[in-house]
Amino acid sequence: MPEMNEEVISRNFIENEIDKDLQEGVYDKVVTRFPPEPNGYLHIGHAKSILLNQGLAKEYGGTFNLRFDDTNPQKEKEEFVDSISKDVEWICGEKPPVYFASNYFDDMYECALKLIRKGKAYVCDLSAEEIREYRGTLKEPGKDSPYRNRSVEENLSLFEGMKNGEFEDGSRVLRAKIDMSSPNINMRDPVIYRVAHLHHHNTGDKWCIYPMYDFAHAIEGVTHSICTLEFEDHRPLYDWVVKECEFEVPPRQIEFAKMYLTNVVTGKRYIKKLVEDGIVDGWDDPRLVTITALRRRGYTASSIRKFMELCGVSKSNSSVDSAMLEYCIREDLKMSQPRMMAVLDPVKLVIDNYEEGKIEYLDVPNNQENPELGTRKVPFGRELYIEREDFKIDPPRKYFRLFPGNEVRLMSAYFVTCTGYETDEDGNVTIVHATYDPETKSGSGFTGRKVKGTIHWVAADTAAKAEVRLYENIVDEEKGVYNEDGSINVNPNSLTVLKECYMEPALKEAKPGDKFQFMRTGFFCVDTKDTTTEHMVFNRIVSLKSSYRPNK
Repeated sequence: MPEMNEEVISRNFIENEIDKDLQEGVYDKVVTRFPPEPNGYLHIGHAKSILLNQGLAKEYGGTFNLRFDDTNPQKEKEEFVDSISKDVEWICGEKPPVYFASNYFDDMYECALKLIRKGKAYVCDLSAEEIREYRGTLKEPGKDSPYRNRSVEENLSLFEGMKNGEFEDGSRVLRAKIDMSSPNINMRDPVIYRVAHLHHHNTGDKWCIYPMYDFAHAIEGVTHSICTLEFEDHRPLYDWVVKECEFEVPPRQIEFAKMYLTNVVTGKRYIKKLVEDGIVDGWDDPRLVTITALRRRGYTASSIRKFMELCGVSKSNSSVDSAMLEYCIREDLKMSQPRMMAVLDPVKLVIDNYEEGKIEYLDVPNNQENPELGTRKVPFGRELYIEREDFKIDPPRKYFRLFPGNEVRLMSAYFVTCTGYETDEDGNVTIVHATYDPETKSGSGFTGRKVKGTIHWVAADTAAKAEVRLYENIVDEEKGVYNEDGSINVNPNSLTVLKECYMEPALKEAKPGDKFQFMRTGFFCVDTKDTTTEHMVFNRIVSLKSSYRPNK
């Protein structure tokens, strides 16, 4: 039992295994890596692996690498290498050492030769379809390839021919010679090299044979290969490779559960279809949960790190409510960002007894809950914009905003009383009229009477005009993410574009990526893609409130 004042530190199962390895002297340092294939953009699920591997390396004073698993040039592009590099640096808050599996192609080739010389690998002429047929099933053992017993000399000669480009794609492969009756299908003589006459983004045209993932997995000095559960059945093959290739200090694979979010689209092929069908405007569309899309929408790296901390590490697959991610960004921004006034659906308010042409500057706190952010001067005049929903001709019960005869407070300004309104020929309200009480200026200490409603506003003469984009889930949550045919239930209202929005003039100086809380509306970010000096675009990151609370 620990002493009364002794701190009890909870360790996850991965830390327990690493502790044991270090105590037993298996390794004298910890080296981890995140090994993406550069065949697409990273999504929120990848962030768990990135931060887990980085966190373990930091905890043990070790090294964390970004290692690209670039062994399939058919699907890989420099575009994806650049995107992934940027995402990982952003998530981690620092740039990790970058490696490529292709940097070790020479070493991998030598390892393959070693296996052939030991009688542990052979060149096979079966087609991919025939290999699948020979492999057997989960209930039936496989059968040997007719080429399994080629001599070492013949295999060396054929493998060299594969390397030298003498054979067509798919005509020959190099297979590990293990056990065709193994209960683990991955151990039934898996393919470890195939012929592919393709240009590689890193090695150019040097190679026309490429290693398979399980074979390339092992080289680069990693001590602990932390990966997701789908690789658990591959671990015996991984261990076989490092043993037969005679690694002096073989890395150890430890698996953890993937993170599944409710009501989001994470699969690359599904996201790709959304992009190709024009439903979204690219992999960085803010309705997606790719890392680049979350960054563009306005999510912070710290909010994603907090989200992963709340999710924890487990060996059991489970789902996480996507509302938790929204909770994390709210918590991250609510005390750190200025609270500005912006009117998204404007109607003009004219204060008839306010002096025409007069502009006064009111002292407004930048964040009422965080005085350290200071104050700013906001212009106030006779004509203002207010939200259309803040005025009703015939208000419902318990409506405390503007309606004929009612008095409200203009936030950080004065009390105003509605005296009338104007409409167009269709009956739409175009102007609301009011009078103000100069004795009620905010901060004056006025205590004569109280009002129940407070609304925000923007001075019309100095307002900055902008476009605002309101995002909802790309998925129709009532129907679920996927249909039986694999198509996505797309929410037709996932994007609302508001072209005529007005905001206080200080926002004219905002830069792409800057974040704000708009009073009573939500948290917003200046769009990093479409914003120009002449045309400001703001993305809503998340609404202000939610009933969601994480389990404590």
